[in-house]
Amino acid sequence: MPEISDQATCQTVVTTFEVTPGTCYDLLEELKDAYASFISSQPGFIGAGLHVNDAQTRIANYSQWQRREDFLAMLRSDPMRERNRRLSALCKHFEPVMYDVIKVF
Repeated sequence: MPEISDQATCQTVVTTFEVTPGTCYDLLEELKDAYASFISSQPGFIGAGLHVNDAQTRIANYSQWQRREDFLAMLRSDPMRERNRRLSALCKHFEPVMYDVIKVF
């Protein structure tokens, strides 16, 4: 389970997906399957959460990895590249961005 802490040494990744209300839950099902059957078993994976806005036009994915290299290895793997092509077909665009936690209040 992800834990937000400014003392953590892990890599935080926030990925946002722009969707339509018609594709929102299709994309969520793909993401849930990706985590259940692949991502969660990759080296360095700590945890993740999926969030949907009330208009069902945005999905935010918060994930944590032990190291930046762990996330990049998963992202560049053949199984994830194939999954990303399916994810791309269900959204207008998506963007994973790596962050450092600076302060928690």
